[in-house]
Amino acid sequence: MAKLYFRYGAMNSGKSTGLLQVAFNYEERGQRVLLAKPVLDTKGDSAIVSRLGVTREADFLIRPGESARDHFGKVAAGEDPEALLEHVEVQPVACLLVDEAQFLEPGQVDDLFRIAVLDNVPVLAYGIRTDFRTEAFPGARRLLEIAHTLEELKTICRCGRKAVFNTRRIGGQIVFDGEQVAIDGQDVGYESLCGTCYLHASGGSLG
Repeated sequence: MAKLYFRYGAMNSGKSTGLLQVAFNYEERGQRVLLAKPVLDTKGDSAIVSRLGVTREADFLIRPGESARDHFGKVAAGEDPEALLEHVEVQPVACLLVDEAQFLEPGQVDDLFRIAVLDNVPVLAYGIRTDFRTEAFPGARRLLEIAHTLEELKTICRCGRKAVFNTRRIGGQIVFDGEQVAIDGQDVGYESLCGTCYLHASGGSLG
């Protein structure tokens, strides 16, 4: 039986880079993989973007309210007219890779589990656990609850300790109020901090 994996880490822990490396490894051996991400992740539009500068178009985007399993099935069979990439030859899918999985709805995470268990296709979901207020994203919470395997991808804080929290910066200043989702870009930035540095920045508050 295939499994659902959740590979999580703070910002800058190499999640997208790791995903693209896995895709390369499969394809180097002649196997077909599909790459997906939630449409809510607008960074790179329809592409998966690594901070190292590597970019690749996703095969499909997962929209709010839709069945991730149904969409996967159509793309896998070469029957989805909205697929972002067309495969000349439809081969069995060896693996489904999902970037920014924290933005999925809980029911869509359940779909990923069904793809692994019922369709026997391994699913590797990459994302972060918590937002800048240390609150779990709904998709990440569900992945932590049902994924067969949890793997932490590590990165370091400015002080050299392991980073576990994500802080949001607007205009260079750390903020602790605002909407849960604000995509990293021109006006909003993020920094990964250890617990000690996070508490210093927040005045001792955890959200």
